[in-house]
Amino acid sequence: MMQAQPQNTPLHKAPLYKQLYVQVLVAITLGTLLGYFYPDFGASLKPLGDGFIKLVKMVIAPVIFLTVATGIAGMHELAAVGRVVWKSMLYFLVVSSFALILGMVVANIVQPGAAMHINPASLQASSVADYAAKAHEQTTVGFLMGIIPDSLLSGLLNGNILQTLMAAVLFAIAMVLVGEPARPLLQMMETASVVVFRLVAILMKFAPIGAFGAMAFTIGKFGIASLSNLAAILATFYATSLFFVVVVLGLIARLHGFSILALLRYLQSELLLVLGTSSSEAALPSLISKLEDAGAAKSVTGLVVPMGYSFNLDGTNIYMTLTALFLAQAVGVHLSLADQLLLLGVAMISSKGAAGVTGAGFITLAATLSIVPSIPIAAMALVLGVDRFMSECRSLTNFIGNAVAAIVVARWEGVLDREKLAQALGGELGTAAILPVNKQGTM
Repeated sequence: MMQAQPQNTPLHKAPLYKQLYVQVLVAITLGTLLGYFYPDFGASLKPLGDGFIKLVKMVIAPVIFLTVATGIAGMHELAAVGRVVWKSMLYFLVVSSFALILGMVVANIVQPGAAMHINPASLQASSVADYAAKAHEQTTVGFLMGIIPDSLLSGLLNGNILQTLMAAVLFAIAMVLVGEPARPLLQMMETASVVVFRLVAILMKFAPIGAFGAMAFTIGKFGIASLSNLAAILATFYATSLFFVVVVLGLIARLHGFSILALLRYLQSELLLVLGTSSSEAALPSLISKLEDAGAAKSVTGLVVPMGYSFNLDGTNIYMTLTALFLAQAVGVHLSLADQLLLLGVAMISSKGAAGVTGAGFITLAATLSIVPSIPIAAMALVLGVDRFMSECRSLTNFIGNAVAAIVVARWEGVLDREKLAQALGGELGTAAILPVNKQGTM
């Protein structure tokens, strides 16, 4: 596949000012300064960030459909598709559940909300009423019904990741069953995917503008001073997420033959983009392209990454249990072990239905608290003002988790090109970026 962003590869010697990660980093810095010194003007730049995210979302569904459909059709055997799906789901279940448990353990140890002593009656429930309504809709409509598209193209038209994924899988299975007569269609779709990824490369040139506008709005609207009021939960959440990425995902990466730090360096442009826009979806097309360039087979990457955006939300999972217990501590609600296990069980289910929902983390938290009535939903007003800052960390952790997942599953399937991975992650780091491992991966 044609590389969407060749300037981001470690071996490319483009001038610094032409490298996307430098441009985005400068844009984030300028946006932060503008939002701080001119908050009203900074807040007015929200359309720049929103506009860029809409541009990227415009191509997410076509990217997923073409990547998944051509990847599966190229396997020529449906058994391989089934293996990738169940291995991915097993990985998602284990890792995302660990993220939920980690958030709960840290909340019990650190007790970030214990010193707040908030009276629930003093909270304005109206400020979170809309989120509570969306959460109720999310739980009553049902997750399974949300997966099934109204038509073959409806997922593409409305940008629903899960519906697009289902349509692509079914369409690809049909192509495999048809066999040789479907080859011209497959070739046409492969050509279309090259064009779409070239479009992604064009859109990425606007990333600094989007990151600038989004960061200026965030700082201008909420202000850096607002962070001090809830410093305990913010610091705890960021530290927990960092621990999860460096230690948990780092251990998983090491066991599968690569360095998490080298991977972060390879994806530095995308990480800065996610940080600036607070949206992991903004970097989804680029992530798929760069993972393929790093040696992960298209057939695996095209399935694992879109599935991960729905079922492997590690940052959102940490946020849900950690924030839920923080709110309980802040309003003086004692949760027994049974209550916390109930909260954990509900979170495991509700976190799987957050895909494609604006403000997904906050809405999913509301959905979880609505089933654990001992914690008043009105308590969510405490973190509403800083949720945007927490969203950045959620998105970064989700993004990194799905990048690791795609490489791990590709290795399990034996379709990871280790030479390409070494070249992509090595760069100036040398061979130390790739750790010794057996060539074939096993579960």
